[in-house]
This record gives sequence, C-alpha cells and structure tokens, in this order.
Amino acid sequence: MQPGGPVMARGKDPWMAASDVIPMFPTLVWKVQLEAQLHEAIDARILGVLGEIRRDLPPLASGEGWQSEQTLHQREELSELVSCINKAAKSVLQFLRIGYGAFEITGCWANVLAKGAVHRAHSHPNNFLSGAYYVRTFPGADTINFHDPRSQTGIIRPPVAQLTAENTDQVVVNVKNGTLLLFPAYLQHSVDANASEEERVSVSFNIMFSGFTENLSRPLW
Repeated sequence: MQPGGPVMARGKDPWMAASDVIPMFPTLVWKVQLEAQLHEAIDARILGVLGEIRRDLPPLASGEGWQSEQTLHQREELSELVSCINKAAKSVLQFLRIGYGAFEITGCWANVLAKGAVHRAHSHPNNFLSGAYYVRTFPGADTINFHDPRSQTGIIRPPVAQLTAENTDQVVVNVKNGTLLLFPAYLQHSVDANASEEERVSVSFNIMFSGFTENLSRPLW
C-alpha cells in the first residue's frame, strides 16, 4: 500500500467507488553530506579544539561520555561549520515555507562517546530546530535513533507482520563523517551504545528564531 495510491482497484467491490491513503502531519529529518575536502578541514579544526579543551582531562573510561560547553559556535575555528549549519537551516525554513527568516544558533556543543557509552532519548525544548554534525564515526558507532513523537500511539501496540515506515515507532538513520542532520527540536532522539573501539565524536546544535529568544524561556539542551 503506497501513500496517496489506491487501496483497492476501482470496481473490485461494489461498495467502494475509490479509496486513498492521505499522509498528514509529517515529521521530517533533513540529511546533508558535506563535500569531502570541506568536511575533512572542518573535522580537523573541531578535533583540534576538543584536544585543547580536553587536554587536562582524564581519558574516558568504557561506558563514559563527555560534553563540552554550549558555546562552540562562537569560536573562530568552527566558523565554516557554522556557515554550513546556517545555510542548511535557511534551506529547511524555505522548504517549510516559514515566513520568519531571522534565526540564530542558541547552543552548539561537542559529544564524545567512549566504547559502550549511550545517549538516552531526549529532545531540546525552547528551540525550533535541532541538529547534529558527525566528526568521527565507525562501524558500530554510526547511527542515530529517532522516536515517534506521537506518544498516544503507544496506548495500543498490536504485533505487526512486517515493520514498515507506517507502523514503526523508531527510525534508525545511518551517518558518517561529514553528515549534517537537522530535525524538529521536539523530536526525541537517542544514540545506542558505542559498539566500536574508538570514540564517537559529534557536534550538536539548536536553532531558534531570533526575535523569540528575547521573550521565550532560555533554550534547553
């Protein structure tokens, strides 16, 4: 059964003249892969900044994670990444036909997950968009999970004969070095345990309309 297509052929059943499936209220995730030469330069600068920040910190033990402060977007070394984020966000707002164009990054921080570390399901309140940029991924540490935002669908969970986009409550998105994701800030997401031997490194960020940041409660991470 394809969205927007007929459920049954017309005339097969005398009570049905026609039928349709009407998709509505979509939850979208935008995925951009940066050009190799660009993202390799960005990645090197990010790793240099994180090396400086973490210089006096002990190495992460198995199962541990680390987050930086939320002001990385203010650092000159991340200016190219910020430029890419802004271009992508502008494209998303245009896609959504949003009539309010002035926006800003309200927070930007690094996430480092050692072997076995997880990031439990969460969302980012008081923002319009959230996103993640992937600096270092490895087999076993190269996915992000998005969870169905319609909590009421969990009231009845019948068994399904086949898992499809229409009946799943979780979507797994594969990522790699240089992948940039943007998604609604209300959308819960999580990261499974790092199954690789290396540290998984990403940079998360939030975006909000500029005028709203003066009147709404402070963005949350």
